Amino acid sequence: MKFLLVFDFDHTIIDENSDTWIVKCAPEKKLPNGLRNSYRPGHWTEYMGRVFVYLGDNGIKEDEMERTMTTIPFTAGMVDLLGFIGENKELFDCIIVSDSNTVFIDWILKAAGFHKVFDEVFTNPAAFGSTGYLTVQNFHAHRCAQCPKNLCKRKVLKEFLDKQLERGVSYTQIVYIGDGGNDLCPVMFLKKDDIAMPRQGYTLEKKISQLAQDLSPVECSVLVWSSGIDIMSYLKLLMKE
Repeated sequence: MKFLLVFDFDHTIIDENSDTWIVKCAPEKKLPNGLRNSYRPGHWTEYMGRVFVYLGDNGIKEDEMERTMTTIPFTAGMVDLLGFIGENKELFDCIIVSDSNTVFIDWILKAAGFHKVFDEVFTNPAAFGSTGYLTVQNFHAHRCAQCPKNLCKRKVLKEFLDKQLERGVSYTQIVYIGDGGNDLCPVMFLKKDDIAMPRQGYTLEKKISQLAQDLSPVECSVLVWSSGIDIMSYLKLLMKE
C-alpha cells in the first residue's frame, strides 16, 4: 500500500507567491511600470526572466535573494504536515509540481529542513549564470490548450506515473493538493479512487465547483482544506484503512 502526494508550491506549501515575493529585493520593493505591464497571459516564465534581469542590473546578488526568499511564511499547518509525511515516508511518495523555479523551491525547502520529504520536484529550471544573474527556462513544451505555455501539470503527473509503473511502483491513491487554476488540468486526470484537495476560497476550488454546477464534475473525490492540519487528518485516516 503506497500513496502518492502531489503538491503545488505557491499558496499551497508556502502562503505566498514566490515569484512576486522576490520583488522585495528590488529598489523600493517594486518594479517599474513598463516591466510590470510586460506580462502576457500564459507567458509568466518569460516575464520572470525579465524581472531577474532587472534585479541583476540593480546589483541584487544571490545571497540577498536567498535571504529574502527564506523569509516566506509556510501556509498554516504545513510545517506540521510535512514533518508528519517525513516520518511516514514508507507509505507516502511525495512530489511537487510547480510553476515557480528550482532555485526558489530548493532554497525554501532546505532552509526549513524539508527537502528530504519530497522525492522529486518538477518546476521551471533556474540557475545563476557567470554574470551572477538568475535565469529561468520553461519546464517543457506541451500541446495542452488549457495550460500555460511552459507547464502542463497533467503531462508531468502522467509521465511520472508511467515512469513509476515501469519501475514496478503503483499507488493505492493519488492525493492532489493545490490551489490554482493550473491545478485543474491534472485534477481532471485523476480517477475515482483518487482525491483532489483544493485550498478553500482559491481558484481551484471555484473551478471544481463550477464543473459540478455544469453537470460535468471531476471523476475523483474532492475534499477542501484550509490548513495543513486538515490534510494531515485525512492522511491519518488513510493509514488506518
